[in-house]
Amino acid sequence: MPFRRIEPERVSSSITRQIENLILRGVLRPGERLPSERDLAAELDVSRPSLREALAELESSGLVETRPGAGAFVADVLGSAFAPPLVRLFSTHREALFDYLAFRRDLEGMAAERAAREASDTDIDVIRAIFAKMEAAHEKRSSKEEAELDVDFHMAIIEASHNVVMVHMLRSMFELLKEGVFYNRQTLFNLRTTRRDLLEQHRAIHDAMVARDPAEARAAVEAHLGFIERAMTDQVRQNQNEEVAKLRFEHEQRRA
Repeated sequence: MPFRRIEPERVSSSITRQIENLILRGVLRPGERLPSERDLAAELDVSRPSLREALAELESSGLVETRPGAGAFVADVLGSAFAPPLVRLFSTHREALFDYLAFRRDLEGMAAERAAREASDTDIDVIRAIFAKMEAAHEKRSSKEEAELDVDFHMAIIEASHNVVMVHMLRSMFELLKEGVFYNRQTLFNLRTTRRDLLEQHRAIHDAMVARDPAEARAAVEAHLGFIERAMTDQVRQNQNEEVAKLRFEHEQRRA
């Protein structure tokens, strides 16, 4: 008969599976510190030896790292998504910027369309809460806070799509953006008209998500990223013009 005896699962294996699932689903994020051994064992209602065994297994698989005197952390697995030489190429070749924006427009449009269908009520509440913070930051004219919330807003929509591949792929892309590999988001928010435009574009995305309108959500995301692409094109052109102007000025100085 095609049956096998049911074997009871070890407690450490149950702990490992739960933490793996939280990492996979994007609930536990790279670099996030896990609770202390005592607190985590109490929260999971398991013995500390079982917890240690699970953490050792997670560390051996590269998902968790232990830092002496600091505790256990979710490993920064996103760092390996792009090799350092490739990251350097991204930062020094202009075409990578526009390929990056095109990639985001395609993938985030798809994520927003899916999220408008799949998001739970709690997902929508998270998107609402982040957008409310964006409005408050706009009133305070805090470009740094606006730039940080911009990432949070987009990630909340991607997480609401409930597609783990999209979550990890786009989170790795946002990590590069936060490091300024492609462009400095804060620079965009420092421009008065751009700040207002960006807020209204995020409002359109927010409204489409709240209305659970997949087509409108995708269109709003694509319009927003199209605006960013045009803004960056203008910035590149301005930088080129400034370089030429400096060369002319230096040449005139030598002739004087």
